[in-house]
Amino acid sequence: MSSLTTLVHTPHWVKNAIFYQIYPDRFCRSPRMPEMPGVNFKPWGTPPEEQGFQGGNLAGITDRLDYLQELGVNALYLNPIFSSASNHRYHTFDYMQVDPLLGGNAALRELLDAAHARGMYVVLDGVFNHASRGFWAFHHILETGGNSPYLDWFTVRGWPLRPYEHDAEHPLNYDAWWNQAALPKFNIKNAGVRKYLLDVARYWIDFGIDGWRLDVPEEIDDVDFWHDFRATVKEGNPEAYIVGEIWHQAREWLQGDRFDAVMNYVFQRLAYGFFGAETLNTAYKPGGYTVEPIDARALGAGLHHIYSLYPWQISQVQLNLMDSHDTARTLWTLQGDESALRLVTLFQLTMPGAPMIYYGDEIGMTGANDPYCRAAFPWDDTTQWNMPLFDFFQRATKLRHTYPALRTGGFRLLHAVQDVFVFERRQPGQSAIVAFNRGLAPVTVTFQLPHAEATADRIYVAAWNGGDTAVTQDQSLSIEVPARDVVVLVSDQTA
Repeated sequence: MSSLTTLVHTPHWVKNAIFYQIYPDRFCRSPRMPEMPGVNFKPWGTPPEEQGFQGGNLAGITDRLDYLQELGVNALYLNPIFSSASNHRYHTFDYMQVDPLLGGNAALRELLDAAHARGMYVVLDGVFNHASRGFWAFHHILETGGNSPYLDWFTVRGWPLRPYEHDAEHPLNYDAWWNQAALPKFNIKNAGVRKYLLDVARYWIDFGIDGWRLDVPEEIDDVDFWHDFRATVKEGNPEAYIVGEIWHQAREWLQGDRFDAVMNYVFQRLAYGFFGAETLNTAYKPGGYTVEPIDARALGAGLHHIYSLYPWQISQVQLNLMDSHDTARTLWTLQGDESALRLVTLFQLTMPGAPMIYYGDEIGMTGANDPYCRAAFPWDDTTQWNMPLFDFFQRATKLRHTYPALRTGGFRLLHAVQDVFVFERRQPGQSAIVAFNRGLAPVTVTFQLPHAEATADRIYVAAWNGGDTAVTQDQSLSIEVPARDVVVLVSDQTA
């Protein structure tokens, strides 16, 4: 455990959160949205590869808070919601205005108030590396050329600018994210840019959001900016959550002076490698990373490594995800293997960190990488819903909410051999033992309890599988785990 542990503070609420990621244009179109004359959306459920706008809005999210609470989530992460000319809204042209197509600032106010009244949290997506061609400062340059006082807000390399027409002989002549003309990159060294972005970050914190998920933060190669960003956000709300999109281990980013956490794609790849070893689509490389099939011992070694990198306060709030708007959906990645989907979901919900469900996974939505993973939620066609899977997600989230040890307890590996992986989550007053069997046959696994009292039996009650049977042992414990399944035992007699 890092020596910085005592210096790091992360938001307590995140340790008890189950996140749900929402792609606003495709989640729900509310009929409460005021009519917008002359505005035409594509029909709801149009194949996502057609791009365009299908009309999901923030009122639709507010309308579905009952559903989300029934599912068991208590925190929302929304893809970008500010004014933009793309349905994903990573092309921002006004950071101070919620897109009118989503309902504007008033719709966010309603959503925040309704969510907070239910004890739910809302985290927004911050796209601060680049803007869009329509962003007011870049547009000013397009209109006035070298006479624009905002010229230094971006990096211009020649005239005339070529924001729409460029080729090998006439290349793009300003810095843009991945050389995409639609996404001019901010000059983060410019004092005006820094102040503007920090003002944006603070404005929405003061408005009432509960944190920021930061898009491509590594593209902003300026440590001081991120120090200032953290100070600005935490001054507004010390319990605000700051989580960065970083696809690999991120020790330098997670020392308590920049982010609280990152999107834990390293965790994702370990989980896919173990639980999806037999059904994983090996041609798929999320984020460009290869997922290798691994056994239980390698899973344990991988987890030990990532937990050794960060202070425990950080590990407790890492955003543990299996899929997102940037990846294929889990069910597609596992080639339709629902048993593997259930295993990785329970792994998320019993491990340290904040689990995140991508919208629609709970009803069996599937799809390949972007744009196929961004389909509309089929609210009006429940024949597309996998109801047994939805019931499973409900029970799995309830399991985490019921037992504090599964949320905030420590982590200890007890057994890791071939197809069987067993660990303990323990805190004062409660111990939870979680045993996974990815194999095709039931197994009985016996192991020593490292903290068992020599003078008295410890009583473990089955919390997942095994009915109400109490398991009484002394210093060793035997668990029978069904094929492709999980057993969770809980004891409230921990010393």
